[in-house]
Amino acid sequence: MTDLEQLAELIFPDVTETIEDLEKRYPKRNLPEGAIVARFAPSPTGFLHTGSLFATLIAWKFPNQTNGVFFTRLEDTDTKREIEGSGEELLRQLKAFGIVPDEGYMGTYEKGNYGPYKQRDRLNIYHTVAKYLVSIGRAYPCFCTEEELTEMRTHQEEIKDRIGYYGHYAKCRNLSMEEIKKHLENKDKWVLRLKSMGDFNKKVEFNDLIKGKLELPENDIDQVLIKSDGVPPYAFAHVCDDHYMRVTTVTRDDSYISSLTYHLEIWDACGFKAPKFAHLLPL
Repeated sequence: MTDLEQLAELIFPDVTETIEDLEKRYPKRNLPEGAIVARFAPSPTGFLHTGSLFATLIAWKFPNQTNGVFFTRLEDTDTKREIEGSGEELLRQLKAFGIVPDEGYMGTYEKGNYGPYKQRDRLNIYHTVAKYLVSIGRAYPCFCTEEELTEMRTHQEEIKDRIGYYGHYAKCRNLSMEEIKKHLENKDKWVLRLKSMGDFNKKVEFNDLIKGKLELPENDIDQVLIKSDGVPPYAFAHVCDDHYMRVTTVTRDDSYISSLTYHLEIWDACGFKAPKFAHLLPL
């Protein structure tokens, strides 16, 4: 067992599945060539607004025109903002416009073979992928305190440097096994970060289904993949979900373009094929 594999076992001792196991459990969908798989993935934090309805209408129409699949996924990891019953209400509002999912989160039950369709029930999937990333050297535990991170951001602002955990600011990026073990033995809180391989001074070319060819700076920030409570932020969760639910096309607000290269780096680090993206006007 390599040092990285030992580290992965040390951080995720209860994870016994592998990403190969997940690939078998969630195989490629048996659909006609060219069929589109798209999703409506709201947070249960309120009511359906016009922008979400517009994006969802497009996401629903493509699968219907190509004999594909349109499904719903509830992104319910932010328990502080959750409004009880809003998930079911969102589905009722969609139905009023004639939009009914083929599978997924259906309110009081789930339908389909690619669930669970609520993110809160998918933590084992995120941890399995995270463990894999640690084992190949693409993720690492960070023990920086909130005070240290605040001090870092304040310093970056004062010297007018880019804000973020990258380069020489990434203090925990190269901790030794001994140092990591000591932190864990002391029960120090930690988050899991992506070990970025990007160079902000280089560009990534990307073809958007709506905006055409985009040229964006590579991501070089070691963003958080798993928070200290074991829950992933949106970026990591949606990459794992879209891959294992076999999404082919993502329609979303173009405010996500600024974080696109980070999302693409996660796809690449995991060895997943990224879906096609259609970034819409601000919704």
